[in-house]
Amino acid sequence: MPTDPALALRLQTWLSPAFPTGAYAYSHGLERAVEDHTVRDRDTLIDWLDADLRHGAGRNDAILFVLAYRASGEPGTRAFLHIAELAAALRGTSELALESAAQGAALLTTVRLAWPHQRLDLLSAGLSAAHIVPCLPVAVAACIAVHGMKLEDALPLFVQSSVANLVNAGLRLIPLGQSDGQRAIAALEGAITEVARGALSATVDDLGSAAVVVDIASARHETQYTRLFRS
Repeated sequence: MPTDPALALRLQTWLSPAFPTGAYAYSHGLERAVEDHTVRDRDTLIDWLDADLRHGAGRNDAILFVLAYRASGEPGTRAFLHIAELAAALRGTSELALESAAQGAALLTTVRLAWPHQRLDLLSAGLSAAHIVPCLPVAVAACIAVHGMKLEDALPLFVQSSVANLVNAGLRLIPLGQSDGQRAIAALEGAITEVARGALSATVDDLGSAAVVVDIASARHETQYTRLFRS
């Protein structure tokens, strides 16, 4: 955690499930995977999330987080806007785009309201002028960079919070008990740590996904008859 207790509290607040981003409304295609019985118990939930984390959006979002963090500190906004635009374009389906953009916009709006900062206002104005809605990793990275938090501290916690949200979705969908949910999160700690560590030295050229099944599940979710989640 950051050495400054105030920054630690702030980071924990922003990544908390209670922060008003609407994260509880999204399953990242998991609802379709449960409908198809691809994910049906704790072990298959772990496998699904591990694959997406290491080879899909989880890995990409960690890399985009790093790139957006570093671009947030550069003069002007051009580099940051380039990363924000790229992050928006990498979403494989309309629901995945909505999932990340809606949460990113909500987080940025709330942070600017409760923890105002001139630099964050400048980045937000640049996004609006370019008609770019920031994806969640871009919005979180900008906020922590502007408020002086360390990238190495925040990145694994961001990845973990994303995984925890999907585990909670799995608890409601499969369904599973709370103990199984914590066992799943514990089982994914290694993947979270590895993905975060790898992202620190990654570049734009390292972006890419091999989690095609997740994108297919998300696309099929768009026409699913009965749904609890928006993605």
